[in-house]
Amino acid sequence: MDALRRSLGALSLLYALVFVTFALLHAGVGLGPLRQPVIVPAAIVETLCCLVLVGGGYGALARRSWAWDGLLYTHAAALGGVLLGIFALALGPEDGNTLLTWYHSIMAIMLAAGLSGAFYASRVRR
Repeated sequence: MDALRRSLGALSLLYALVFVTFALLHAGVGLGPLRQPVIVPAAIVETLCCLVLVGGGYGALARRSWAWDGLLYTHAAALGGVLLGIFALALGPEDGNTLLTWYHSIMAIMLAAGLSGAFYASRVRR
């Protein structure tokens, strides 16, 4: 279980980096060749996802007593943010672009997998 906790903690920090990257892109900051339309609500949600994942990653890597619950809740919150983005793209007036489609799809899959692992581990430990 220790390897799973450390892995999910490290992945949480990696996911936080991805979220802050897209928050910057949606705030209008170009990162090299990457550009995205300015979408302020998306930048806000992505920043919040980044912050919660940093918290969950910290708890896991610092071996806090709340690490499993922290990973569980932070993955669920970030997955909720990604699903909100998917619905916004589906119902929005503009078509999404390929980068946004890939971003949302991959993050949804990775966060769902992490959520499953954290859920399993939190139940086994009790």
